[in-house]
This record gives sequence, structure tokens and C-alpha cells, in this order.
Amino acid sequence: MSHGNISIFIPHLGCPNACSFCDQRTISSTAHAPSPYEAEDVIRGAFERITNPSDRADTEIAFFGGSFTAIDRDYMTALLGRASKYLKTPEKDGFRGIRISTRPDCIDEEILMLLKKYGVTAIELGAQSMSDKVLEMNNRGHSSVDVIHASEMIKAHGFELGLQMMVGLYQSTVYDEYRTMAEFIKIAPKTARIYPVCVLEGTRLAELFKSGEYILYPFEKAVNICGVIYCGLTSAGINVIRMGLHAEDGVEKRAIAGFYHPAFADIVRSDIVKNVILKYYMSEMSDEDRNMTIEIEAPPKLLGAVYGHKKSNRLFFESAGIKIKASVNTSLLPNEISINKDVQNVFKIT
Repeated sequence: MSHGNISIFIPHLGCPNACSFCDQRTISSTAHAPSPYEAEDVIRGAFERITNPSDRADTEIAFFGGSFTAIDRDYMTALLGRASKYLKTPEKDGFRGIRISTRPDCIDEEILMLLKKYGVTAIELGAQSMSDKVLEMNNRGHSSVDVIHASEMIKAHGFELGLQMMVGLYQSTVYDEYRTMAEFIKIAPKTARIYPVCVLEGTRLAELFKSGEYILYPFEKAVNICGVIYCGLTSAGINVIRMGLHAEDGVEKRAIAGFYHPAFADIVRSDIVKNVILKYYMSEMSDEDRNMTIEIEAPPKLLGAVYGHKKSNRLFFESAGIKIKASVNTSLLPNEISINKDVQNVFKIT
């Protein structure tokens, strides 16, 4: 079993800001906040379903959906108390730990000590951007220094740190996107999530988009930017655990613009593979080799990316007279492909 989460959605009950991209204040007025008993029912059900000790040890209880450390303190500790009963101990084969997400300005020494007491092991910060201009224009309510300071405290207390960024925010440039990537690399979190912007009805971004003041990147450009960021982060040893928004109920219906796609990560990886093949084709093959078949070997999970999302790569190269033939090679690492069965032509898809 691969690493998994038991996800429990907590509406943005305590979030102090109305960020430009967020419609959670509207949703939270009608969304049901699970009681501690209801949250425990979900956790208990997973505990009874996941019986293998090693599978439990690779599973986290995750409180997502809002600024967890900003919600009512009694409610927060009640949720954590229920969850902590199912964690791994020397006497019990429980879950690995508890993962939460929150804002950089909702972290301090006191809250970190409290989280540690209840068995929280991973904290993800919604940094979104490391440009103070972009943060201010999107009403984030915190600065890039807050991200750095909170990250340092989280790591100093022994928590696993995760950082989340948004690509394509209002007033953000390609330079700002890559600067955020570079700053993330300096901070060195264990994990990262890359969320391309989705413009939701009822948000400030929606108003700016409708007025024409906010102009989005073309979809293909957003894919390329996310690919560069993905490669930069993973090359630095940061595990990118998500690209693109989750297919939550209603997200697609509420979106009026932006980069929501249920297979966004597949599209990005396909684009990365395409560029690797294209670079090889242009730089390594002689004119006599043109219009021939390129044989590519890949591990099972990358085979689909070789042909591309909905065969996009195969069609792209066929339009240029290049045929792609892909096969599985289980001896390759999960992020490697081999071109023309040459050990000198093994490329990392990072």
C-alpha cells in the first residue's frame, strides 16, 4: 500500500482572511463542520478497514480544508483528542500520525507545543507565493517573512514541513512563480503541493476576471510553468505530493476560469516527458536518423506519460514524422526513462 491519508474536511471557520481566490466563507456558512464524534467515526472506520500494521503505519489522519490552528481552540483539541486515540504506539499498530494544514501567521511556539502533545507529525503551510506584492494583491494577510519564520519553527519542533504554492495568482508573473520555487528550495520542506489557480464564482478573483483586470496564463503556459517548478522542487529532494486541485464536490461547477482539470498532474508529467524526448531528438539524433522510431522504456507508472495524456505526446511526435514506441522496464527508477535502450540516454523525470 502506498502512503495514504484519512482526510477530514474542516470548513474555514477560523480563517481571519478573505483571500482573493477563496470562496470558503460562502461554503462554510452552509458546509457541515464535523463534530469530534463524527470525525472519530471516520477514523474508526478506516482503522477497522486497514488491518495490516505496515499499511496503518504508512497512513496519516489529515485535517484539511481550512486554517486548522485558527479554528476554535476547544473544537481543535477535541478533534485532535479523538484522532490521537488511533495513532501508533509501542502497544498498538495505529496510524503514523496526524497531518494538518494552516496559515503561516497562525503558527507560534505555544500552538506547536500543543500540536506535538496530540501527536501531530506534519504541518502544511499555505504559503501560496513568496512575493510580498502578490501576497498583498491577493489579500493573504501575511508576508513572505511569516512563511520563513513559521517554517523554521515547525522544523525546529521536529514536525514534517509541507509548503503549498499557487501558480497564476492576480499580479503574479512567471518570475514570481520561479522565485517562489527558489525560496521553497531554500526553506527545504519535506513536501510541497502545486496548485494552479482555479477562479471560483463568488471570489475577488472572479470579479477581477470578469472585469478584464485579471488575465490568466494560457493553459499550456500554466502546464509548462508547473512542470518547471515540479522539476526544480523534486531535483532539490522535495516530494511534490500534489499538482492541481482535488476533485472536490462542486469545484468544477463553481469554476468560471482557471486551470482546474482532474488529470492536471498527468498533463504536467506528460509535458515534461515530451520536452525530454524533444530535447533528445533535436540534440542527439542526426539528420539521417530523423523520421525513425524512438524506443522509450519506462517504469510502469510513467508509461502513460510517455504516450501523453490522451495520447497527446504520440500525436505530437507523429505530426513531425516521429514514431514513439514505449515499453516497460522495471529496472529503471520510478522517475526515469530510457531512450533507444542506451544506458547513456537515461533521463530523470523530476
